[in-house]
Amino acid sequence: MTYSNSLSVNRQRLVGRNQNTTKITSQVHAIGPVTNTIILIVLVCLLGLLYLTQVTKTNTYSYQLNSLRKEQTALSDERSQLEVESARLQALDRAKNSPVANSFVSVAPSTTIQN
Repeated sequence: MTYSNSLSVNRQRLVGRNQNTTKITSQVHAIGPVTNTIILIVLVCLLGLLYLTQVTKTNTYSYQLNSLRKEQTALSDERSQLEVESARLQALDRAKNSPVANSFVSVAPSTTIQN
């Protein structure tokens, strides 16, 4: 058997009669189970990170809101104290300038009795 005969015999084993020697195959690359698992884990981590950032933002706004409410309470207390002080001072001025207060007799200093 010559070299060319051995090649043709090998070709005949692979190729049957009336068949093309070239096959066109379309290769569909599907994602495997390991890749699917890794992608799923990454997506879950990203969603967890997104959740944590939203919770942190909410807590930050809550702290700011709480401090503003405390400041509002302190300012309203101070305002009410100032209103009371203003009313007290106005009452003293009105009492000094009232006609009843002007009709009072001034009191002379009294002396003390010594034994």
